[in-house]
Amino acid sequence: MSLNRTAKGIVLVPCLLLGAAFISAGVWGGETNQTVAYSLGGALTLGGILAQLLPDGSNKPDVEDNN
Repeated sequence: MSLNRTAKGIVLVPCLLLGAAFISAGVWGGETNQTVAYSLGGALTLGGILAQLLPDGSNKPDVEDNN
């Protein structure tokens, strides 16, 4: 199970960082590509958050009880 959490973190961090970079480029950039920057930033941020919210796909507990 920890591999799935690690994979979710690997997806989340770059998506949030790139999303924030695109949104800030839209804020401080020129007006010509502002809509594109906001769209890409929002899509990347939403994708990273959705990757965290998706279920793992298995119902096994994280720790097995050997008793």
